[in-house]
Amino acid sequence: MTTPASPTDPIDRRPADDEIDVFGLSHIGLVRKKNQDHFLLASVQKHLHVLQTNLSEQERVALPDRRLAFIAMVADGVGGGVGGEEASATTLEVATEYLLSTIDCHDLHNSQSDAFVQALQDTAMRSHSAVVTRAGGPEADSKMATTLTLWLGVWPWYYLLQVGDSRYYLYREKVLTQITRDQTIAQDLVDQGVFTRAVADRSQFANVLSSSIGGHATMPVITRLRADWHNVHLLCTDGLTKHVSDERIAECLAGMTSARQVCEQLLEEALAGGGSDNISIIVGRAVPKEGASALPAAT
Repeated sequence: MTTPASPTDPIDRRPADDEIDVFGLSHIGLVRKKNQDHFLLASVQKHLHVLQTNLSEQERVALPDRRLAFIAMVADGVGGGVGGEEASATTLEVATEYLLSTIDCHDLHNSQSDAFVQALQDTAMRSHSAVVTRAGGPEADSKMATTLTLWLGVWPWYYLLQVGDSRYYLYREKVLTQITRDQTIAQDLVDQGVFTRAVADRSQFANVLSSSIGGHATMPVITRLRADWHNVHLLCTDGLTKHVSDERIAECLAGMTSARQVCEQLLEEALAGGGSDNISIIVGRAVPKEGASALPAAT
């Protein structure tokens, strides 16, 4: 997924905070009475709080905060009443808290370890347990469930945690690729050769989850990818993809002027297409500042 860097290409260094262009939004749509989607964007910083010093103001500039990781999540709740809304909110709350409390910041840049991957798996299962508990236990009549698509960036890698059918797309060099796999009955039947893609999209099983947070089965999938300045990242719930084709999403990303602009454009297209579900969208990319050094920076 990488290409050779040119001498002026800042591919080898981590983006500075002000070189990250990211935006997220969530909309109730035109049909639903409640928005059961939730999203979250967060930067994990190593913060130095100076209590006393005789350094000058100019010398203090050398003591900035440092970004350790970046987190983006979308969750699409399912279930009657407030069940889905509470499930998606609970999942993001628990996932954020667990990630922050269990991942040792000193080991983030050695994140290829099995322990790091296990921590991401545990993030999903802790969220699942919390949702089941809030629903009244596994035998309760009231069922709550949600999808979870989690993006965790730890330069020079990023990780995806996937449960359900919200999606992560990678747009790179004019090509849009769906990286996550929809965990639905219809997709399972496509993989088994029972359905064609066209039949699956029209099937009654198209939106029936085979894996979810809080559901009967929870099968988190972890994917590790190399970070790159050429990548544009898109996380979304199916309120977008029900009404906007992958081809049209790619066209919008090709013409994007900012993360906010393209999120708002995609939302407008989803609403114009019917807006039959809640719509949540996150787009992020790295944009080098003019004149910024292409040399590797300290991590």
